[in-house]
Amino acid sequence: MEPIWGFFENMNELVYVADVDTYEFIYMNKRALSICGLTSLEQTRGKKCYEVLQNASAPCEICNNRELVPGQFKEWRYYNPVYNRHTLVKDTLIEMDGKRLRIEIAIDISADTKQNEIIRDYQNKEALINEALRTAMLASDPETSLKIAIEYLGKALGGERVYIFEKNAQGGDDNTYEWVANGVSPQKDNLQNVPPEVCEGWYRAFADDKCVVIDDTEDVRTKNPLQYEMLKQQDISSITVVPLYEDGRVIGFYGVDNPPAESLHYISNMLQIMGHFMESLLKMRNLVKNLERMSYLDQLTQIGNRYAMVKYTEGMRPGESVGIVYGDITGLKRVNDAEGHEAGDHLILAASACMKEAFGDAYELFRIGGDELLAICAGIGETEFRERVARLRKIMADSSVNMAVGADWEKDSEAGVSVVLAAAETQMYKDKAAYYQRTGIDRRR
Repeated sequence: MEPIWGFFENMNELVYVADVDTYEFIYMNKRALSICGLTSLEQTRGKKCYEVLQNASAPCEICNNRELVPGQFKEWRYYNPVYNRHTLVKDTLIEMDGKRLRIEIAIDISADTKQNEIIRDYQNKEALINEALRTAMLASDPETSLKIAIEYLGKALGGERVYIFEKNAQGGDDNTYEWVANGVSPQKDNLQNVPPEVCEGWYRAFADDKCVVIDDTEDVRTKNPLQYEMLKQQDISSITVVPLYEDGRVIGFYGVDNPPAESLHYISNMLQIMGHFMESLLKMRNLVKNLERMSYLDQLTQIGNRYAMVKYTEGMRPGESVGIVYGDITGLKRVNDAEGHEAGDHLILAASACMKEAFGDAYELFRIGGDELLAICAGIGETEFRERVARLRKIMADSSVNMAVGADWEKDSEAGVSVVLAAAETQMYKDKAAYYQRTGIDRRR
């Protein structure tokens, strides 16, 4: 044991130390070990803090590691549903032997808390739901709130897996959110576009405003072999699911797998009560996504705007090949002045339609100015890029669209997308100058 940790060993407070970057345990004092049902520090070797403290298979959504700084304590209050403990928490960060270590000191106030009539309500439905709502609403966005909510429910209700399924455009079901307990295999990636017939019986129940409780999955073996097979593949022996609605229409469901047998029907009631909150979060998530989409979208052409282009290029992998096409719609100002902006809009739409036909099936398109369009082709080979540029020129000619086009391709974008963009822009200006020279049109008009 490091000498510094010996200071905490016999404290009445719960103390643990974990590596911020790997989540591995470094130290737990006697009191913390006792609360977790452990007898020695050796039992934590090779384990992550979230595995032991939260019975989780992944870092907690409410983890505050990124907020910790050396020399300062972050103080907060936390109820751990796994160990049924109320604590006052102090967290800080230290650096030792090249590692960044989180030290958490927690004062167990469970005994005092249980003497208080208000806090005793944590034992009933209302209190558990309130705590779930409070914890989830700490997040700054509905996406994170949804993840926190199902994580909390999983820990508080003792389930192995909590999840949300949403109906997709094809009529199937997509597993969009998932929390799994420690030692349970995630299933989310395997449960995309689940065929409608698998859960059609559930949806019939949902249509009558009923939930589904299966005490033993063997009960559905003969009634719904397809569903039985899917449940058994996930090692589900019992399950409860409740519907999610939007404007009176069933949009999916959420549920818990393998909860304690004695709590199955109680959990069903909890999920039904929480359902309204989950529906609100999903609705807010969709609203935020729509607003984000609009902020990234050019409203006229329905392709990305300049902001979207900047965000996209920031996320590109350095070192991959890239081809950029820079288009400038010829004569747009002249058309706007002579025929009005509606005619100019038609010109922009015609040019963007050409770009969509040539590149939109596989690559990203942006309108970065009034008359400027971009196609950014990340990971494209030179031959395909040149063929697509030639195809663009043919489509423009067939559609009587005049747009100056510059194109540049680089095998390695390590120098930066801006270099390729500048080269494509230079080629565009050359093409534009050639057009005006060829046609004799005054480019200032």
